[in-house]
Amino acid sequence: MTDVDTTTQAQSTSQEARGVRESVSGRDQGRARGGDRRPRRPREPRARSEFDNKLLDIRRVTRVVAGGRRFSFSVTLVIGDGKGQVGVGLGKATDTALAIEKATRHAKRHVLKVPITEGASIPHDVRAKYAAAQVMLIPAPGKGLKAGSAVRTVLELAGLRNVSAKVLSRSKNPLNNARAALLALSKLSPVRQRKAPVAAPALADSKAEKEN
Repeated sequence: MTDVDTTTQAQSTSQEARGVRESVSGRDQGRARGGDRRPRRPREPRARSEFDNKLLDIRRVTRVVAGGRRFSFSVTLVIGDGKGQVGVGLGKATDTALAIEKATRHAKRHVLKVPITEGASIPHDVRAKYAAAQVMLIPAPGKGLKAGSAVRTVLELAGLRNVSAKVLSRSKNPLNNARAALLALSKLSPVRQRKAPVAAPALADSKAEKEN
């Protein structure tokens, strides 16, 4: 082996050794930096909303402009607490999450208080029409919830369990059907409280009063 080959091999060995030392020192520095980091604060659990929500429809809307097409999302949802409060909201945004947030805020601003009987039903029959949607609600004590499409979602989140609903129109628009159901619930009269029967006075007491 010549002196030139020996010199070249020695230089490559020294370079490899230098590279190993630099990688080891870099790892040590990284560990040192990681050890100096402060522990992360535990995240506080988010407060659960009093309302449950359910999506009725998500549509992608396309708008043609001079530069091309712009896409946005339209979200329809229903919120309710299952205890007589229910609302329908509509939100539009370029992002789905933002559209859902807008729809939730819109529904909370228009929450309706529904009169519910002791049997989780409605006080009387009611009928309503919104745009092309027409809905009829009938109390059905002990028969369960008989409804479909968006009307069923509104009744469930309102806390109604014994109601029969029928969509009289041919409208398939979930927003119109939900708003028609909400309009019908707004027409309900408040539930009348039954008065306790007054006990009749005993005959013996009446006779005693007459003798006195």
